[in-house]
Amino acid sequence: MLLLNSNGQGTDYLALANSTSKSCKTSDLNQLQNWLNEHKDTWTLGYFGYDLKNELEKLSSCNDDVLNMPDSYFFVPEVLLRLTNKVEVLIGDFTGFKNAEFEEPIKSSSKFQWKESKQAYVKQILKIKDHIQHGDIYELNYCHEFYLKDAKINPSQLYMELNQLTRAPFSTFLKMGDQFVSCASPERFIRKKGNRVISQPIKGTIKRGANSKEDAFLVKKLKNDPKERSENIMIVDLVRNDLSKIAMNNTVNVDELCEVYSFRTVHQMISTVSAEANPSYSNTDILLACFPMGSMTGAPKVRAMKLIEKYEKTKRGVYSGSIGYFSPDGDFDFNVVIRALIYNANKAYLSGIVGGAITSKSNPNNEYDETKLKAQALIEAIEKCIK
Repeated sequence: MLLLNSNGQGTDYLALANSTSKSCKTSDLNQLQNWLNEHKDTWTLGYFGYDLKNELEKLSSCNDDVLNMPDSYFFVPEVLLRLTNKVEVLIGDFTGFKNAEFEEPIKSSSKFQWKESKQAYVKQILKIKDHIQHGDIYELNYCHEFYLKDAKINPSQLYMELNQLTRAPFSTFLKMGDQFVSCASPERFIRKKGNRVISQPIKGTIKRGANSKEDAFLVKKLKNDPKERSENIMIVDLVRNDLSKIAMNNTVNVDELCEVYSFRTVHQMISTVSAEANPSYSNTDILLACFPMGSMTGAPKVRAMKLIEKYEKTKRGVYSGSIGYFSPDGDFDFNVVIRALIYNANKAYLSGIVGGAITSKSNPNNEYDETKLKAQALIEAIEKCIK
């Protein structure tokens, strides 16, 4: 099952599948592309995991992986509903499906813990800044994990609590056997509609204010912060370069630069980059040319990903990957998997990862505080679901 929920800011989809549905779980990029190409004339939904990077570049993933999610998963739904101001059945018959996950009670409790202390986090940031000082990289997205062991929770309740707190425009809930993703993402990775492709990277975060006056002050502060703007602009340049690989000549354009958008829990700085896709490239060619997204790697991208593997402790997996759909008319839309809680019910393990962009101007303590701000709604949702 996959729910794509815009919270009133776009079109929503609910896709249901069963054990006989056509699907592809793989770490083999060629196998994935072949499968998607074979099913390009119908709806396919699923995710690209971050660690597909190893197939795109000469990279590896050796960090801890308790969740054990496949690097990619796509399926052809047995039932697909489009949810606007009405319910439209695009595929199948909804009456035969029942999702018991939404009826299960909470089973037990657990307490979360962070994988690294603040002191350890700060040390890692200082090492990354050394790389920047020596010209090795310009920016790197560094992330760290908090987790619950022996976590027996109701995944659908967790998603609903998280969504109630955030109302994010690229919210998703994925059920894949005993593995679940509850995501409250504010960020679009890439969308294609007709021949137009857009990417909307986020870089720059500040808390919400206690009232409208404080909110206005914080929005202005974020919009004019030279560090946050430089972070965003570096990633915009990276996205422009990525899109140029699949674009018609002279069509890559920055439609919006460093605009601040307000969400329930944070203000975010977002830019929009667009291009006209060269029709000689397939949809997967277009998406993978930009994958993983620059907002979750850094610049230069390949070197940043090597250092991410060196300094982070947890395999990212679905986190900082992308969930979305391909439609039979050739369009697609995918988010960035951030503000997410990923749960393996069989292992009773719940994971959340948060991070931020590190630049030469980064203050390690401030960066740590920013990750705690991003984790706040995730932790609150967890606390609502455990006794």
